[in-house]
Amino acid sequence: MKLKIPFPFKRALLLLIFFSFTNYLFAESYIVIAKKKVFNRNMITKIKSYGGTFSKVYPKLGFAIVTSKNKLFVSKVKKIPTIRSVIKDTKVQWIDPKRKKFSVESVPSPPYTGDDDFFFDAQWGHDAIDAPEAWNLGATGSGVRVAVLDDGIDSDHPDIAPNLNTELSTSFVPGQTFEYNENYPGDPFSHGTHTSGTILAADNAYGTIGVAPNAELVMVKVLDSYTGSGYWSWILNGIIYAADIDADIINMSIGGWAKKTYENAEFLYVFGRTTYYAWSKGVTLIASAGNAGLNTDEYPEWVHLPSMAPKVIAVSATAPRGWAVDFSTNLDEPASYSNYGLKHIDFAAPGGDYVYDDGGQICSVAGLTHYCYVFDFVFSTGSHGSWYWSIGTSMAAPHVAGVAALIIGEAGGSLHPQMVLNILRRSSDDLGPVGRDEFYGSGRVNAFKAVKRAQRLFKNNGNAIALNNDGTPKEYSLDQNFPNPFNPTTTIRYSIPEDNKVTIKVFDILGKEVASLVNQYQNAGYYTVNFDAGNLSSGIYIYRIHAGNFTQTKKLIVQK
Repeated sequence: MKLKIPFPFKRALLLLIFFSFTNYLFAESYIVIAKKKVFNRNMITKIKSYGGTFSKVYPKLGFAIVTSKNKLFVSKVKKIPTIRSVIKDTKVQWIDPKRKKFSVESVPSPPYTGDDDFFFDAQWGHDAIDAPEAWNLGATGSGVRVAVLDDGIDSDHPDIAPNLNTELSTSFVPGQTFEYNENYPGDPFSHGTHTSGTILAADNAYGTIGVAPNAELVMVKVLDSYTGSGYWSWILNGIIYAADIDADIINMSIGGWAKKTYENAEFLYVFGRTTYYAWSKGVTLIASAGNAGLNTDEYPEWVHLPSMAPKVIAVSATAPRGWAVDFSTNLDEPASYSNYGLKHIDFAAPGGDYVYDDGGQICSVAGLTHYCYVFDFVFSTGSHGSWYWSIGTSMAAPHVAGVAALIIGEAGGSLHPQMVLNILRRSSDDLGPVGRDEFYGSGRVNAFKAVKRAQRLFKNNGNAIALNNDGTPKEYSLDQNFPNPFNPTTTIRYSIPEDNKVTIKVFDILGKEVASLVNQYQNAGYYTVNFDAGNLSSGIYIYRIHAGNFTQTKKLIVQK
């Protein structure tokens, strides 16, 4: 007997089947945020039971990246008592695909103007921040690891390859390696290669020179090479990865806008957890301020990320007007496109501009010939082993990252980000109204002044401590931790004049050991060690160094 189903019931049954099918048809990616900074096994099990598949779990940060095909996934997971929120992972255009850029048609022989890196004389930005003068003090960024979060890199570029750590370089873009995948054969554009070259192109008698030419580069690919876009989760993954591989600096020449809706507010919250995590692990975070030409103070309902995230140094752009026509022109005009704002900008740095009216005039610098206004752009490395000009706050942030690398290098290769920030503030050139202002922030960074200050602090500890001919100290020392009081991290500096077994331990006021910071054989030199007191209660503690016959003790204060 054939069963006949009345049409109204048949339609309802078909709709139910269709809904059940489509309910699990397409996978969406979500960021699941816990109420506390913990993501435990019970939460994972429960979320899996609702159809969630985990891409990344960050137990100590209290969030996870989860995909699910279940259309009821969000509503179900939100009901878990320990879950704060579930937000959809969003794709953002982080790099302007229509960015102005000009390529180099041919590679000339080293020009008559001087340096054996034959394009160095086209790098007016290095002159603006006094990078050559910093190099003359011996600062090169040696021992400093810089993670560049961008769209990939030309790993074979002669200016990049000497400093690139290919083993640690990685990609969070599905289906793409950390290499830059060119849009068009022969196109020099590679945003990640350009920004990396400004920071640390090798001083190798070829091409250009980076601000910190001996620093180590790790490319962390978080953007699609072809589109310049990327999901929020890719950025979060990249920051955490860079922090976990002990990067000293993270450069993020990327930017996206988010309106302060409920969902975006939740994303800002988890982004803040992430940047604070990196900062607490000793990472100096630097980001471009954006290219909309806006006073961001006038748009409080919008936030620019990552430059407005907690603990991130935001950088605006400066530029000359007709530099190739008159090399004595002011190099520090605010760039016409740069975002600005008293609450937003920390520092300014060379980013280039396109506003100079050259009337079609042609100029030549460093063996390069182009329209004169093009030389006001920032010149750096590109794909296919090439070089090209580009503009943007994306080009400004790497100058600051390079100066930060020089500072950290002078501190022995490790330095608390708060101290990096303090040195940058005290050494920058105050070019606007006295004090902090909306265009320059605390000033346009100055590599020479920053290195001089760092050397006074770390090479001589601000005192007349005698040095050996090789720059190593002639005496043992243990410096007061900085900052102090602190919560939860601080930096301790010390020096040893000879190779020795070194221990540094922390004790509570009853003499109980609460942390062992150093316990190894070390060569003579200057060192820094970070101390995270996140698991300790507020109070006074003692830290002690023992090396050979030298012992010294100082107090530190945890204040929560």
